[in-house]
Amino acid sequence: MNRPLNFLHLTTFYPPYSFGGDAMYIYRLAHALGEEGHQVDVIHCIDSYHLLHPGEPKIKFADHPNVTIHGLRSGYRWLSPLLTQQTGRPFLKQKRIRQILHSKPYDVLHFHNISLLGPKILTLESPHHHPVKIYTTHEHWLICPTHVLWKFNDRPCEKPECLRCILKAGRPPQLWRYTGLLAKASQHVDQFVSPSRFTARMHAERGFPRPVAHLPYFIDRVDQDWKNPGPRPQEKPYFLFVGRLEIIKGLQTLIKLWKKVEDFDLLIAGTGSYETPLRAQAASNPRIKFLGALPQRKLGELYFHALACIVPSITYETFGIIIIEAFARKTPVIVRDLGALPEVVHDSGGGFVYRTDEELLTALYRIASSPTLRCELGEKGYQAFIRWWSKEAHLELYFDFLQKAAIKKFGYVPWESNERTRT
Repeated sequence: MNRPLNFLHLTTFYPPYSFGGDAMYIYRLAHALGEEGHQVDVIHCIDSYHLLHPGEPKIKFADHPNVTIHGLRSGYRWLSPLLTQQTGRPFLKQKRIRQILHSKPYDVLHFHNISLLGPKILTLESPHHHPVKIYTTHEHWLICPTHVLWKFNDRPCEKPECLRCILKAGRPPQLWRYTGLLAKASQHVDQFVSPSRFTARMHAERGFPRPVAHLPYFIDRVDQDWKNPGPRPQEKPYFLFVGRLEIIKGLQTLIKLWKKVEDFDLLIAGTGSYETPLRAQAASNPRIKFLGALPQRKLGELYFHALACIVPSITYETFGIIIIEAFARKTPVIVRDLGALPEVVHDSGGGFVYRTDEELLTALYRIASSPTLRCELGEKGYQAFIRWWSKEAHLELYFDFLQKAAIKKFGYVPWESNERTRT
């Protein structure tokens, strides 16, 4: 019988002090591990959240009794993450992080988006135990100072010109990137994983020195969303956009296109720094409706009743978690042919991939004009979700990675009942 494990997750953002899908993945993983009987601690940086959002989050998230959250705050507030951004070291948070690390014998340290905790944190060790250390590349931060390979605030990055790019983005250059700090710190991690094959390949092509394996995202089973769906949000048929309202998410391209779409509405769930220009762009079109930030239970109804979910990102997504959120409700997707998005659609057969506005319009009308096609695509997406992107499938892969990393590091798996049997 394997014993319960002690996990420590380290990340910059964690719900509700968060903005994107990577934080939701960590939340889901922490709760999934807690439901399996493991003890989970999460370290995140509240000061980093307040750099971009001065107020407190409006949406609340339920706690799990086996999950303990350590939200880091400093009396120096914004200066703490800025100092880390410049030096790569969590100077003003290091004492508290070490206190947590020393509080129990952790079996697994799992690093996520550590951009404002700094790469030096990868070298931390537990005084009580020798844990397995794993890192998930939720963004391209390891190979890109702007995190998202968005070049000169204008286009997807075709080749690195990092200093000019970060200055164009209005961010201070990170001095530590011109040292060997990241290469040295990464040697302390036993396994790097990425949610898509595309992102793993991109890290290799951009010179990251460690191999990156493929561990796709997951969401919880949401069978009730399609077995017992809530009421339709409106009678008129609609397509759905879900995500942060930022320029790189490409919503502006849909708003422009919707001048040609008269038969269907476009519902938009989300908020972000680019929301005001987007609302202004859409102001003259009554078929475009902004719904704001919504909790997951409300999103379920929107997904289920949508003709399809559109993901029009104009830069390299590392996965596209919105896609599997739609698949879990048997809703097809239409995605731009860029980054990891087409990989998820090709693996599932649950939607269409487009390159041009004309191809997108064709996909919209094909799905809208054929309920049978919509059902077929939605069922394919759902079956692929069960096989690869459900909680059960993810945990099996996750623990397989941990076991292989432990065998490579220790010669055996410390938490298994026959832990002293050397491999």
